[in-house]
Amino acid sequence: MDYGKYKYERDIRQKEARKKQSRIEVKEIKFRPKIDPHDYATKKGHVVRFLKAGARVKVTIMFRGREMAHTELGRKILDRLVEDLKDLATVDAYPKLDGRNMVMVIAPIKKQQEAQKAPRPGSGAESAPPPAAAAAAEATGS
Repeated sequence: MDYGKYKYERDIRQKEARKKQSRIEVKEIKFRPKIDPHDYATKKGHVVRFLKAGARVKVTIMFRGREMAHTELGRKILDRLVEDLKDLATVDAYPKLDGRNMVMVIAPIKKQQEAQKAPRPGSGAESAPPPAAAAAAEATGS
């Protein structure tokens, strides 16, 4: 086997491997400690959308000035977000203070991702009647 053919086949195998792998995106959403309830709900909706798309979400609480003295307010917001999303996500990296920002990473639950990839029931042979309908049709003689 010549070297050119070897390189060609190796490139084909690598291309196939790249097709099959999936890249996990990390989306970021930023909160402030004194967030309004409606703004919180809106941003939580964005987080839910990112999680349902299968992406991890990096949640950042930004502190300014005197807010640094009350980092527990940011922690409360993160705890509230985790509690609201407990059926959709798990905490991947627990909250930690990084300079003036508190950062936490949440990831979608595995079961939910597999359920989205699995084919839905009824999407198969839709032209065939359900077994109960077929039995009823035979009994009536139609």
